[in-house]
Amino acid sequence: MTLCGARECSVRSVLLMMFTYTISRSLCQAFTEVNRRAYPTLSPFFRTCPSTPPTRCGDTNDSVVTVAQLKSMLTSKNVQLFDVRRPDEFQAGHIPTAVNIPLDGLEVSLNLPSEKFEQTFHVKAPAKEDDNIVFSCRSGVRSGQALDIARHLGFSKARHLQGGYLEWEAEAKEKSS
Repeated sequence: MTLCGARECSVRSVLLMMFTYTISRSLCQAFTEVNRRAYPTLSPFFRTCPSTPPTRCGDTNDSVVTVAQLKSMLTSKNVQLFDVRRPDEFQAGHIPTAVNIPLDGLEVSLNLPSEKFEQTFHVKAPAKEDDNIVFSCRSGVRSGQALDIARHLGFSKARHLQGGYLEWEAEAKEKSS
């Protein structure tokens, strides 16, 4: 039995370390790619564990619609309004003409072929270049998340309702009193 010399052991250690590093990076990249491709399947889990605080402090004028702007869009029938709340919340009350697409299924729904989208939701499928896409929810948090998803998918002109359905209801109550 021969023992390796100090230099030979040192070279083997370095080679082993380089090999281990290369393998671990490759596995990490492969895992990341698989996870990225599987994201729509895992999206309900990740949506319930947000990595950012549930605020929309970074909203800009091109990403939000006020209740007054939405009313104007509804009057001119120039809006594709998607409510991203759960079906039970939607049934309890919603903005007229809104189409319910729950947040946990939004990414998959926006990726549907146009014909399938229209069969499923009974409205025209939104196009990526449309500037009249608006997302709403209860208070504006989930619609902000929906906006992030849509923008990631290429719907660069989509917007969300600031304050959500609560703001819509509050303004309706103000007008009636």
